[in-house]
Amino acid sequence: MTPKKIPTRRCTACGTHMPKQELLRVLRTPTGEIIVDLSGKISGRGAYLCKSMDCLKKLKKSGRLSASLECPIPDDVYVRIEEELTRERD
Repeated sequence: MTPKKIPTRRCTACGTHMPKQELLRVLRTPTGEIIVDLSGKISGRGAYLCKSMDCLKKLKKSGRLSASLECPIPDDVYVRIEEELTRERD
């Protein structure tokens, strides 16, 4: 029996490939709302991020999230991501 394949995704900030469950998913819904998807199953255009503050800083500075989601990213989205990363650490 062959082992089950673990899906991997690339962090938008640092480019590291990691298992999908170890990354935080941010997505643009079909209605244009930007949300943090904890389930990983909401439909929309997604981007993945390592669960580290360093990657969040890189993401803010580089503007890659805006390019990945193909829309401008409001500052409150970065605040929500930071809150989620803080919650994950606790």
